[in-house]
Amino acid sequence: MDITTWNINSIRARRERFEAWLADRQPDVLCLQETKVVDKSFPADIFDNAGYHVAFHGQKTYNGVAIAARLPIEDVVRGVPFLEGDTDARGIAATVGGVRVVNVYVVNGKDVGDPKWHHKLAWMDALADWIAAHQDAADDLVVCGDYNLCPTDDDTWDPDRWHQNIFCTPEERARFQRLLDWGLTDAYRHTNPHDWGRYAHTWWDYRGRSFGRGMGLRIDHHLVSASVLARVKEVTIDREARKGTKPSDHAPVVLTLD
Repeated sequence: MDITTWNINSIRARRERFEAWLADRQPDVLCLQETKVVDKSFPADIFDNAGYHVAFHGQKTYNGVAIAARLPIEDVVRGVPFLEGDTDARGIAATVGGVRVVNVYVVNGKDVGDPKWHHKLAWMDALADWIAAHQDAADDLVVCGDYNLCPTDDDTWDPDRWHQNIFCTPEERARFQRLLDWGLTDAYRHTNPHDWGRYAHTWWDYRGRSFGRGMGLRIDHHLVSASVLARVKEVTIDREARKGTKPSDHAPVVLTLD
């Protein structure tokens, strides 16, 4: 079983590319972020035609998340983590093949100290609260998605430049660490402890030929419970999907389980 997370950066704008990728890769479970489409306009036919079940939670222009799977999708919860006053479509949870999958698109935060940065911290606090209240660390659990956060400076292309910058502040990392302390593990780093630098990045700015120059960040993660970690065979980054014409600025990250 594999579980892929991918910030698609508009599923309708990249429909042709996405359909070709889906037909070629055929993931068992796919978690998408930034679908950027309201539910009534979500292109569910893509998944129906490819033999997938799909659950989605979206909004116009911004955000939006979806979970697609070959197996039935059960116990869907939309709107995770239910932060008071927040109406953004950033989280969805479902059970697939006995694994509880939580798909999140964490707030970007804009700049350190900006109101959106404080909102990001509150959102991540709410996520940790929701997981602690509704999940069990002893269960098969995967909390994956675009975290807009580098766990360490070495997950950036330039540690000196990014040190204590947005995505890399102690405050953001403390929220990430809270999820780890609860009982989750960063599956990529656990499986690839010596894999640093350009081939470990998952996001590259469209500007400045960042992808070709290796100027990226590792901000897309699978956090997994101990029982899932015991089943992990590998975690890989599909860099090919970032190449070509009009790609997403993120690459898919693939968690493969026994």
